[in-house]
Amino acid sequence: METDFSKKVKIGRLMQIVTSLQAGKSYSITELSKIFGTSRRTIFRDLKELRAIGLPYCYDTKTGRYTIEPEFFLPPSDLNPREALNLLLVALKLGEQIQLPSPRSTLLAALKIENNLPAKIKQYCNKVLQNISVKDRPQERIDSFDKIFAQLMVAIQNSRVVTIRHYLPLERKEIVINLEPYHLIYNDHTWHLIGRCTYDKQIHIIKLNRIRELTTSNKFFARSERIDIQEYLSKAWSIVPEGQLYHIKLRFMPVVAHDVAAVKWHSTQKVTFEDDGSAILEFRVDGLNEITWWIISYGDRVQILAPKILRDKVTTIAQRMVESNQQESTTQ
Repeated sequence: METDFSKKVKIGRLMQIVTSLQAGKSYSITELSKIFGTSRRTIFRDLKELRAIGLPYCYDTKTGRYTIEPEFFLPPSDLNPREALNLLLVALKLGEQIQLPSPRSTLLAALKIENNLPAKIKQYCNKVLQNISVKDRPQERIDSFDKIFAQLMVAIQNSRVVTIRHYLPLERKEIVINLEPYHLIYNDHTWHLIGRCTYDKQIHIIKLNRIRELTTSNKFFARSERIDIQEYLSKAWSIVPEGQLYHIKLRFMPVVAHDVAAVKWHSTQKVTFEDDGSAILEFRVDGLNEITWWIISYGDRVQILAPKILRDKVTTIAQRMVESNQQESTTQ
């Protein structure tokens, strides 16, 4: 598995290869391997990856040399250094934090941008990006449902009803549902579909990795029937509103108070610091299930002041965790 450092070196080398080939000169594999201080096999792999993402380099069978047609790239841009750096930072660094469909297209877009920057700006960006990294977070691979993602984008755009067979982990069974697809949203390491069931007219949120089969029907739905996604999600802690608002009041211990308060977790958030350095955070949230697990992640560094139903819910889960681990320790 590639490390963050090896990915950074590889992307930098790919960009340099593209720059060299686009400069109007042609190079052999041996020359490229000497220029970049790596093996011929590595250069072959790099060229294969560039071809896979759609970069049309040319190989002259007579001379055994490679070039890139300059017309393939975008015309020179008028981006300033900071604008160029931010675009490349999003594409090459932050892009790995979201499993994008067709990730190779992201790399190709970055290569096009980078190779049409003025020389000084290009040099500045390459130098700065070498000193920036973003720690990888756990992500689900999108490869397995890339096709489903593409189908859903088309169905949403064309207001077409879809038939979905998906897995319910708690019930351990698959069900089939006809859905009016409204929106795709990335949350908690994976992609979700938001849509309305044509049977019960209820809003459903389905993880794409649980979809086993998807077909697009010939039935259309009216665009006016779509919900306001931002309004629908605004009161939920994350993306699943439950239909009841709660006033949440939490006290965070001084050791984590400033770090927690520095983040805006919810649009209704209110923060008050106590004399002892602790912080009181208050929210108006639709539903308790999502915020429960966020609270548990802070362990004994947070106290639930209100509501009682949330305090009881977290206490019950914590007690079950203790009992489960005590039972496990007695069997060893």
